[in-house]
Formats: sequence, structure tokens, C-alpha cells
Amino acid sequence: MEMPGCSLCMGNQAQIRKGSTAVSTSTRNFPNRLGIDTRVFLNSAELAAVTALLGRIPTVAEYMEQVKSLEAKSADVYRYMNFDQIAEFKELADTVTV
Repeated sequence: MEMPGCSLCMGNQAQIRKGSTAVSTSTRNFPNRLGIDTRVFLNSAELAAVTALLGRIPTVAEYMEQVKSLEAKSADVYRYMNFDQIAEFKELADTVTV
């Protein structure tokens, strides 16, 4: 397993070993961007985390088992993506004029 890295850096300055397989949460992918003859799988943050924990791409069953714990915490885990539902953000946003 390779060390984690920033997709911007990986695509512009560094690459993984030739012929490697990688998972990426980036929205950018094209042939040889992250490395020559590499196989890059674009995936969610959750799948990237499970892959990092296992050191390999999980099966569906392994993934589902690992993310089970998120279900009970989903309101807290994903709340930061709902900026319109965060009082502090909404209060500040309401003061902005365009």
C-alpha cells in the first residue's frame, strides 16, 4: 500500500509506482495522471477510509460492515455538508449582501 497523498500533487508533481492500483476521492482522473499504467478507482470518502483501514479495496460485505457504525452517527458525521442547517453559518450568511 502506498502512502496517502494529495491528488493535486499526485497529478502534477508525483506519481505512484508504475502499474499500481489506487483509490482516489478526486474528481480528476484520466490515463496516467496518477502514474503510468495505473488503475485508479474514484470513490467516496467512506470507501477511501475503509480501503485505508483494510489496506485493499473491500468487498461489498466488508464495506457495509465497516460503515454500519456511521448510521447511528450520520446526523453528526454529515451535518457539515448541510450549511443551511447550521445556525452559526446561516446567521453569518444572512448578513451578506450581494
